[in-house]
Amino acid sequence: MHRLLVLGTGNRKKGQELARLLANLGAELRTLADYPQAIDVVEDGDTFAANAALKATQQARHLGQWVLADDSGLMVDALDGAPGVLSARYSGPGATDAGNNQKLLEDLRGVPVEKRSAQFVCHICVADPSGAIRGESAASCRGRILHASSGGNGFGYDPFFEIVEYHRSFGELSPLVKAYLSHRARAAAGIIPRLVELFAGRE
Repeated sequence: MHRLLVLGTGNRKKGQELARLLANLGAELRTLADYPQAIDVVEDGDTFAANAALKATQQARHLGQWVLADDSGLMVDALDGAPGVLSARYSGPGATDAGNNQKLLEDLRGVPVEKRSAQFVCHICVADPSGAIRGESAASCRGRILHASSGGNGFGYDPFFEIVEYHRSFGELSPLVKAYLSHRARAAAGIIPRLVELFAGRE
């Protein structure tokens, strides 16, 4: 049976990353860019799980399609978990990746490398066309924040987030390696069995 899954993101790079991670699902994958009528969901939840659910359920009901949405972000131990759910808008209204990264470095000024531990967190929700949540997955990836940008791959905070065991930032790692290590990759791997089950009509 033909299955269509809408990736509930307007972020082009995130959409591409999710599409790669779900490429073997056996479903047609689209993004919100394919739906001019898609709505802007207000992400006012206080957790990644809450925001992922808001994006999945509201968009699914509006479009009448199965929608997979994720909410993810960076939690820095020395900043008591900030930027957290505010990761995408950390530097305020009109936030950009460059602005967010600059604020992060300013907030960590003077903090030594051994105390710059952090984690990326991702929560994924899948909603059916009625807006009911039918599956969830969450994962994280530990690392630390570098003092300077390193590498041009990825997006967001990737060039500043070092995987300590690899001595490389997400900005330096290839998409293939990131697709094995990252928080989003791990969360996607966790949701795939549920998607297969749902699309096969098994509950």
